Amino acid sequence: MAIITLTTDFGEKDHFTGATKGAIYSELPDVRIVDISHNVSPFNIPEAAYIIQNAYSSFPKGTIHIIGIDAELNAENKHIAIKLDDHFFICANNGIMSMICSEIAPEKIVEINIHDKIQTSFPVLDVFVKVACHIARGGTLDVIGKPINNIKPIINLKPYVNEDKTKIIGRVIYIDNYGNVVTNVKRQFFETIQKGREFEITARHYKFKKILKKYSDIVNFQIPEERRNDGGKGLVVFNSGGFLEIAMYKSDSKKHGSAATLMGLAVMNTVSIDFISVPVVVNKEERYLNE
Repeated sequence: MAIITLTTDFGEKDHFTGATKGAIYSELPDVRIVDISHNVSPFNIPEAAYIIQNAYSSFPKGTIHIIGIDAELNAENKHIAIKLDDHFFICANNGIMSMICSEIAPEKIVEINIHDKIQTSFPVLDVFVKVACHIARGGTLDVIGKPINNIKPIINLKPYVNEDKTKIIGRVIYIDNYGNVVTNVKRQFFETIQKGREFEITARHYKFKKILKKYSDIVNFQIPEERRNDGGKGLVVFNSGGFLEIAMYKSDSKKHGSAATLMGLAVMNTVSIDFISVPVVVNKEERYLNE
């Protein structure tokens, strides 16, 4: 049985999500539809890219992923279908897939060319559903599009590193349901630049000198529970997707606020990481490791 996932900015109020599901079931009554999210911030491409990158690999190979973000067809926003990591993705060519494609090379990319079938200004319903159902029936990408080699990137997707590699400047790409702030700095990238050096992470006027392995490492379990005051403490971790995240332990916006609200951070704001030279003794002379 085919699986089709939906990731959109449709929200829960309007008819768009229900209509999309209804159109899929009308063509494939036995298909299984899974909602990844319909609460992506409107037209927020980095946010959608982050969500789909971290969700898709949990599904079986062959799953078809419809991504309905900024999907209106125009001269600068073509529609594409991609086979990558034995999954299929259907979306606009607006940068949404660039985060995944920067780490895994696509097996095939086509620019969808079945737009003579468009009936309304709702391309997810008129185009993406038809493509998804075609693939679910065993159809090939060549039937619904022409091969292309490249996709649009997301601007500022990669962190900036200065010439002497003493500073990384990252950007906030996602704020989760707890108000935790996710940056575009991934663990492997961080460790490659760090090379064992100490560091200081700055988010506005908040500073951190340690990255925890897990959120609860902020808690001193030697202190009796009734004497702890851990809720709302700021911390930094690499989250389950491997992204550097600034969080508040057991964040509750009604009691403590969240990392986003207390630090005044929003999507695309910068977060800097400064690496501190470590003094070592080489041939009885004090030198500094700068790389």
